[in-house]
Amino acid sequence: MNKRFWLRSPSNKLGWIILLLLGVLAALATIATAVYFKSPIAQTANLTLSVDVTADRHSISPDIYGMNDYALDPAIAKELRIPVERWGANHTSRYNWLVDSSNSGDDFFFVGGGDNKNPIPGDSIDKIVKTNRKNGSKSIVTIPMMGYVNKLSIWNCGFPVAKYGAQEKTNPYIFPEEDKCGNGKRPDGSLITDNNRLDVSIISDAAFQKAWVQHLVKTHGTAESGGVQIYQMDNEPSGWGNTHRDVHPEATSYDELRDRTYQYASMVKATDPTAKVLGPSDFGWPVYVDSGVKDDREKHGGVWFGRWYLQQMRACEQQKGVRILDYFDEHCYPVVDDLCLANCPAGDAKTQAARLRSTRSLWDSTYTDESWIGKSNPPLTIIPRFIEWIKQDYPGTKIAITEYNWGGLESMNGALTQADILGIFGREQLDLATLWGPPKSSEPGSYAFRTYLNYDGKGSKYDGDTWVRSHSTDQELLSIYGSQRTNDGALTLVIINKTSKKLTSNLSLKGFKSAGKAQVYTYSEANLQAIVRQDDLAVSGTGFKATYPANSITLVAIPKEKA
Repeated sequence: MNKRFWLRSPSNKLGWIILLLLGVLAALATIATAVYFKSPIAQTANLTLSVDVTADRHSISPDIYGMNDYALDPAIAKELRIPVERWGANHTSRYNWLVDSSNSGDDFFFVGGGDNKNPIPGDSIDKIVKTNRKNGSKSIVTIPMMGYVNKLSIWNCGFPVAKYGAQEKTNPYIFPEEDKCGNGKRPDGSLITDNNRLDVSIISDAAFQKAWVQHLVKTHGTAESGGVQIYQMDNEPSGWGNTHRDVHPEATSYDELRDRTYQYASMVKATDPTAKVLGPSDFGWPVYVDSGVKDDREKHGGVWFGRWYLQQMRACEQQKGVRILDYFDEHCYPVVDDLCLANCPAGDAKTQAARLRSTRSLWDSTYTDESWIGKSNPPLTIIPRFIEWIKQDYPGTKIAITEYNWGGLESMNGALTQADILGIFGREQLDLATLWGPPKSSEPGSYAFRTYLNYDGKGSKYDGDTWVRSHSTDQELLSIYGSQRTNDGALTLVIINKTSKKLTSNLSLKGFKSAGKAQVYTYSEANLQAIVRQDDLAVSGTGFKATYPANSITLVAIPKEKA
């Protein structure tokens, strides 16, 4: 039926009334939805920004802009001079420097070695350290301390079908059919537990690793002279019993992690006293709080695993007179029930919205984690929590997150999230961070880093050593991160519009006298291959008003009035 005719017909007054009521209900629903989801329609009227250059001033560590394995795209390291590069991950737990090879463990059919029939001891890591030095990057090198390392430089595997029989899955690559490598599970899914740990591995101890640290010092110099600056005490030790169950099927206990860290960290400090040590580098919330060994936490006074680790490192210093732990490091990946965020593509609208929200788990005491974790725990507030632990359990220890990834780095959504994370790291006083799975230099995620490290293509940076108070009345819509540069005194602001609509906001400015108009640079969906210089912005003594494009990252650089 023609709707216009139906509405005008006198015989359809009831229909008119019903439609009228439906319209009212629809309008109310729109308003309610806007309020509930904090949409720009409901919020922009009161959306304001403020910056007080005299308040909350603290240093911003340049090491928060690090990456893992940027060698996948060396161009980004060369352009941005990434401050820290980490050589880590599961396979590094099994690295044997003498044959220059590792074993991937359960990540890839317990395969180790390669095509290298004439290995040069430590060669692949030496190349990484040399490249980092050339790029001006600090090196983080993982020291295996699990007790076993890979035996051979040629292809090998922990559960060959020829020896251990048919298995649930076999490696479809590398090996001929008669030498297939299995996943260490029988066809019914049960674990193979009677394997020989020395099939493809050798026993490793602190003395074995000391020879490697000595090699690194001899080859590259001490940490203070430009060699390896930071040594990580293995990788995700609470995962050994799963990832490396062919040689370490047991769960890692409180005491085992402490004792191994004592041995290997003390060795590093004795070999290169100028080097820093980082640990425990565990995989996430479940092992922040417990080891996974039955009744282990109860046997240690109910103290959370991460805190107990800090307490034991402090006890070691008090006993030996030497600090063996410089960075308390944990890995951090977002979790939202039924959604894939970390290391995943951008996803649908629901996933993208959750990705942007979930950065609040790093700092916000009003945010309940949207996963099983949040259902049984207080707000995560990960960085403030770690700061409080250190304050109470081992003052003076720095904080690191050497693996994190919120996903979507191939998209604008991932870029917005990454820019937000880098701003949070600076505001919350993290000391070091290295992104897992860096973006390619052409992908949007890399422009989040460019905003902070090279926004004009000429080396200009947001990071000026000093954080200044910067606040948004609704950070879920429009977030702001402020810094004052040391070299020229300029005030730099990163402002992120996380919505699909342009937002206009007043910014009030206190404690800063502008020397003139501000430079404005914007990265948005209008041009995903460049940070675009905009018209200069007039700044008064009390601030400015500006409009920020939908889904955009804006850098505002305000020159300081000369004295």
